[in-house]
Amino acid sequence: MAERVKNFWQKHPGVDFYSLFWLILFLLLTQLGRLYLPLFIPAGIVLVYLLSRVFSKNQEKRNLENARFLALLRAISQWFRRRKRALTPDREYYYFKCPNCGQPMRVPRGLGTVQITCRSCSSHFETKS
Repeated sequence: MAERVKNFWQKHPGVDFYSLFWLILFLLLTQLGRLYLPLFIPAGIVLVYLLSRVFSKNQEKRNLENARFLALLRAISQWFRRRKRALTPDREYYYFKCPNCGQPMRVPRGLGTVQITCRSCSSHFETKS
């Protein structure tokens, strides 16, 4: 019996992060379906898709779907990190743009007036830090 179970899971990819996403969506829809009955229909569709993914023998396709999902999650988390960094003030550096080409730059704070050369257009200008 244990050998049959082992062989079964060797042929099927099982649960990955993309399947966990669908499982969480299913659980969310079923809980919301208790409040609004028509949500059980999409919950059933999600469950059928989830089970077809978990018991699929096409491991290459499931791995590709999981990799695309992880890349999407990574892109979304990087976008939020960039937005968070843009909203929080940096106490170590003063950020500004080159008046000639618009290239973003930074200078350590507390140096007073500083002569700067832009790396992209080689223009010279002064700024306070």
